[in-house]
Amino acid sequence: MGDLDVGDGVDAVRRFRERIGVPALVDVHTHFMPERVLDKVWAYFDAAGPLVGREWPITYRHDEAERLALLRAFGVRAFTSMVYPHKPGMARWLNGWAAGFAGRTPGCLRTATLFPEEGVETYVREAVEDGARIFKAHVQVGAYDPNDPLLRPAWGLLAEAGVPVVAHCGSGPVPGKHTGPGPVARLLAAHPRLRLVVAHLGMPEYTGFLDLAERYGEVRLDTTVAFTDFGEGFAPFPVEERARLAELGDRILLGTDFPNMPYPYAHQLEALERLGLGEDWLRAVCHGNGARLFGLGSEAGLVPEAGPGTGGPPA
Repeated sequence: MGDLDVGDGVDAVRRFRERIGVPALVDVHTHFMPERVLDKVWAYFDAAGPLVGREWPITYRHDEAERLALLRAFGVRAFTSMVYPHKPGMARWLNGWAAGFAGRTPGCLRTATLFPEEGVETYVREAVEDGARIFKAHVQVGAYDPNDPLLRPAWGLLAEAGVPVVAHCGSGPVPGKHTGPGPVARLLAAHPRLRLVVAHLGMPEYTGFLDLAERYGEVRLDTTVAFTDFGEGFAPFPVEERARLAELGDRILLGTDFPNMPYPYAHQLEALERLGLGEDWLRAVCHGNGARLFGLGSEAGLVPEAGPGTGGPPA
């Protein structure tokens, strides 16, 4: 790793893992994309585009090999390649790239995506049958209604197959045409068994998405950006809702947005730690919940472990 150890906080992440007692991290919200697509994403962030709305520096602007080496140095043994289309005709191509990436990249959970277009049911079925383990839906960037009739068969297929879907469906950092808990509530009413993972904890509509998690047992939430100094600056998490985080402790998953995060990786972890919900909660969020969801064992150097239960904060 060379000088990445110092400049990118490897020691800080290692110390965090040692403090809470986990052998590895499971990060359900990381971005690996075709190079030309990622370059365009970074350029959009650099320009503070309309869906970013603020200065958002990319902390880990390394080449792909360096980014993978860095994740491994952090102790991340299972991660995703969150790809997403912004127009018709992209999803199938992105799925092909992501399948190849996962095939050559140990630790990557094979990721796929979808878009409301003709043929979506076919390519979603193909991805599931070929081994996709997680999907990404970006309602904000795609500017589509998750209840679009074209998507109904695909949602039904994913619900039946039990494949998790990480969905950026909250209205942070800026609202989209179809963001917020309302459209997701309608989606879940039609597909109550859908394993939906609400990205960014649904910021800033935290309460509405926590309500949905309490109503539907397969709904989960990832921590991406939430609780960090950066996230708290524009979408603070309500202090009065912290008890619900503890009660839903078996369905909160570590997500970071790596490499597109505007702060060190360790800061996302330390932001979770300073919530004061206890080491059992942290172990579940950073390791056990993801290991269980994906059935991870020796393939990723992980052993599934019991969650923190459904009571209040651990003593």
